[in-house]
Amino acid sequence: MLEISALTYAYPGEAATPMQFDLSVAAGEVLALIGPSGAGKSTLLNLIAGFLSAQSGQVLINGERVESLPISERPVSMVFQQNNLFPHLDLYTNVGLGINPSMRLSEQQRDAVNNSFERLGLAGLERRKPGEISGGQRQRVALARVLVRERKVLLLDEAFAALGPAQRAEMIELVATLVREKNMAALLVSHQPGDARIAAARTAFVAAGKIVEIASTEDMLERPDLAEIRDYLGSL
Repeated sequence: MLEISALTYAYPGEAATPMQFDLSVAAGEVLALIGPSGAGKSTLLNLIAGFLSAQSGQVLINGERVESLPISERPVSMVFQQNNLFPHLDLYTNVGLGINPSMRLSEQQRDAVNNSFERLGLAGLERRKPGEISGGQRQRVALARVLVRERKVLLLDEAFAALGPAQRAEMIELVATLVREKNMAALLVSHQPGDARIAAARTAFVAAGKIVEIASTEDMLERPDLAEIRDYLGSL
């Protein structure tokens, strides 16, 4: 489980009220995060991953505080819109680096890399470079790297925004399946409410640096009870 308690952050030099977040995500659950640009969705993910340091509050993963740990020691994986693959390395190496930056892999770890390619429909592409495959396939490689890392928390920051509707839906369904299989806790940031419908039983609305409401995705999207959520959603 991922638990965020009074996690507070203020960008340097800004006079605005500091952002503060509270939420929990169960193991095996995808929680969608929606809200206007600049609301704090990516900031929250960066605080959990350690790319930003909170001024106060707690990040607990399976009951253990991690907010003071360096990035490399947090049991967290993050997938970005830009998949952050190394263009000069083949796909197998890009995935294997998720386990060990030296690529000194045990037989069991090599099996894990091979299995991830098989699981994600990438078998036979291991020796290609990122520039030799499609955008959807590159995002699958980024997910393969997440799989082999075996971390407890998965963060997705507009990870599939560059894909077309059909490919995006396919990838989000795949993520939801993997989260359940691996018993991970996942946060999915998206500007597409339809992504929440596909992946998440619950959705959180973020505005002005805080979680305004967490509700079932159906209630959030079909029967929003707050005017600011209705204004954000418009006519779906």
